Amino acid sequence: MPPGRARPPSQPLPPLWEPASTEPREPWRGAVACLGVTVFFALTIGVVSWQAAEAPRRIWLLRGPAAGLAWERRAGALVLLRRAGGAGRPLAAVVLAAGAAAGLPLPLDSCRPDGGRFCGAWDEAAELHVSLEEAPGAAECYGLAWTPLQPGAVLKDCFSMANVSWYGGGGVRAPRWLLNAVDAEPQPFVISDFGRNPGGYGPVLEGYFLGSTGVTVTVAPDLPLFLSVESGRRFCLESPPGSAAPALRYRLCASDDVAAAHRHAGGQLAPAPRRPPDAALLRSPIWWYRGPAGSAAKIKRGLRAFSNRLQRHRLKDGLLALGERCTAALADVDGWSVPAERRRRRRRGAKEPWDLSAIEPMKLSITLSPYAGVASPLFLRSLGDGAAASRWLSLRLRPEGSVPLLSPWKGQLAARLDATSEAAVSWFVARAGRLRQALGAEHAALEGAEGNAYLERGLQPPGRLRGDGYAEALAAVATRLGNGTIVTAGARSSHLPLFVRMSPLRADWSHGGLKGLVPAALHYSLLGYSFFVPDAVGGTLADEAPADQELYVRWLQIVTFLPVMSFSTPPWACCDAWVLNLTRQCIQRHRDFVAPLIVKYSQDWVEWGYPIFRPVWWLSPTDPAAFTIEDEFLIGDEVLVAPITEKGQTWRDIYLPGEGCLWMDTNTAQVFDGGTVLRNYSASLAEVPVFVKAS
Repeated sequence: MPPGRARPPSQPLPPLWEPASTEPREPWRGAVACLGVTVFFALTIGVVSWQAAEAPRRIWLLRGPAAGLAWERRAGALVLLRRAGGAGRPLAAVVLAAGAAAGLPLPLDSCRPDGGRFCGAWDEAAELHVSLEEAPGAAECYGLAWTPLQPGAVLKDCFSMANVSWYGGGGVRAPRWLLNAVDAEPQPFVISDFGRNPGGYGPVLEGYFLGSTGVTVTVAPDLPLFLSVESGRRFCLESPPGSAAPALRYRLCASDDVAAAHRHAGGQLAPAPRRPPDAALLRSPIWWYRGPAGSAAKIKRGLRAFSNRLQRHRLKDGLLALGERCTAALADVDGWSVPAERRRRRRRGAKEPWDLSAIEPMKLSITLSPYAGVASPLFLRSLGDGAAASRWLSLRLRPEGSVPLLSPWKGQLAARLDATSEAAVSWFVARAGRLRQALGAEHAALEGAEGNAYLERGLQPPGRLRGDGYAEALAAVATRLGNGTIVTAGARSSHLPLFVRMSPLRADWSHGGLKGLVPAALHYSLLGYSFFVPDAVGGTLADEAPADQELYVRWLQIVTFLPVMSFSTPPWACCDAWVLNLTRQCIQRHRDFVAPLIVKYSQDWVEWGYPIFRPVWWLSPTDPAAFTIEDEFLIGDEVLVAPITEKGQTWRDIYLPGEGCLWMDTNTAQVFDGGTVLRNYSASLAEVPVFVKAS
């Protein structure tokens, strides 16, 4: 459906078309209607004549073969239109410079001789350059760039949400699939640490926005940017405040439909070559160790007991995952720092720190971070050795010298590894390698990429650390720890062989809990991050084990069809015996059915950048009913998963995409037509509706 015409922030967003009139049903009403129509047409003719003579409502700026950009003078907006049926079909409406241009005449084109560009200045505040750009495939793209002409000029473009569903950008604390459902204050468009900034963006973020009309907005990754979102109304791109505001630049592209738009633009988010991570993790459930902590001896006993319990319940395959503190304690290291002399003494006569046979056939996964507490021997030694300036992020002092930039990390102040320094990274990777070897760890997780330590203090970051430069740099470090390392944030790194771990969710039925799983999965995949680790079954933002058995089961059913199954609470700790049996079945189904599908469709991701987990509009890109569905998803083109996300329900409506397709229910073997809705479809607590293509 066409979008609405954008208005300045203080005005509503009316549609670009007039509502249809209804025919009167009574004679006297008909007479009144006829009189009204006569007056209406007289007024309309007068207004149209005035517009034609004085101020046309819409003026074309640039026109390509399939689309074009037009200026709506009274709205102060650019409208991207598909050139069909005369004036064209609206695809997106953009209010320029926060609506400051509303009512102003169209500036003279100062670059007309070029032919493929438009240049104009508004109110001597900012200049706009628009260019028709070459684009592969059927997409047609326009580059827009605002340049301030005076200090303090407002550079802010807002995109209307009227009749357009938008996706992409940055995730939020309570994940939503549609950007239309998000409210966010103007703030730097960077990955945030939700613990310090719960209203921020993250942990997966790209300057890419996709509209259901087949339009994409792409922002250069090196551009400093503020983003705000007003639920159901608009989202705005804005240059950072200050007298030295940089230009505001982005690319606006039009395609035939939403799926075609993403096929064109999505592949450019993850630059080639794209490398999938180690598929072994797809087949290995992760069991997070939450037992006794403290000393290494306690953790060893707890791990041994946990492993034995898993094996008794026939859950013997997978990874036992340690958090950062347990990792350090098990290695008998404060901050995983072992001086060379201590390592030599240990090798000469000390007992090995860990015997893997205690947990076999389970494998071990450890967690590292780029932080070192200010009281740790690791950090204090770097100060004594004079290595602090080259090892940790620092503040440069004048005339000479620097001091480490300290950040809060798990309840203490800590220094943060300079992930842009090769010397610091080599030191970090070497120490991490020795630790993995000492513990015999099969996998590693690297957390702590979120947040920009400089921006959080109101400081200007160094060049390589602007925006999400740190998250990007730390992702590159993670690849040196092993193929398939788990990280906790991603920006401009979806092409790397990594898994991204979702942010913790609450143990409830809200979008901050269970309802956020599918929207987050769709968001990650849309931005190129198809390999992710969902939050552990039941949610991890709780001090105690989940008490809601139904919630645990519904959560389990969803993660069965996502890349990696992760458990913080084992089923015997919260649920009845039948849930334990169901857990075994789900793990087997994931290993035998889901993991091979992910490997199969990873080829689409490698070759073209297509998401593995797809929204239902992927197969129904012109059906408005598909645009707002956030509780179903496709695996490739052949499996549809429609889980229950409402407490107490054993039924739901299911949209089957793809008109002309046939879908078979894997539970009942019934076959249904695509392009239809199954009303009140049954799904008991032990079932999750899953359909496979039958044609």
